Amino acid sequence: MTASLSLRPTHPARTAPRSLPAVLFAVYLVLLVWAVLWKFHVPDFGGEGVRAVKLVPFVASEGFGVNRPSEMLANVALFVPFGVYLGVLAPRWRVWPVAVVAALTSCALEAAQYVLASGSSDVTDVILNTSGAIGGFLVLSLARWVSRGRAVSAVYWMCFIVTVAAAVFGASLLGSPLHSLPPLHR
Repeated sequence: MTASLSLRPTHPARTAPRSLPAVLFAVYLVLLVWAVLWKFHVPDFGGEGVRAVKLVPFVASEGFGVNRPSEMLANVALFVPFGVYLGVLAPRWRVWPVAVVAALTSCALEAAQYVLASGSSDVTDVILNTSGAIGGFLVLSLARWVSRGRAVSAVYWMCFIVTVAAAVFGASLLGSPLHSLPPLHR
């Protein structure tokens, strides 16, 4: 009997435990909530916070300045893995379900910011977060298409490395003197 070498694309579920993408997505979501609501600081529920809503995107309005480019880029970048993870976990999804889930998640985070008075709730953030998730999903989809599925495993492992690195970074912040700095508010 001859052994044959398969050249078929490797799917992430075949190279890692089946539940690993879901676990990584859960870790990413915890880090995302921490980043959005508390800007990587220890939550402070006793102090006075910011409770404001900005409904006009991308322009200065009542007490709000124009969004800084670095903040806008951070909003996009924070949600790129969201789209990649959705693409890995729901490979048959198209862009619209990803956009809807990302927009609803972003709206929930913005509402939580308002309720917890942990920052301003901004429509611009919802637009940029959703764009980031769509971008991540499209990058994964393009990688699948161009490589005929071979690059999916590489993108998956890249997400794994970034998520683990972010978790280690977040844990190191909790143990450092930086966590006692006042939170950043917009």
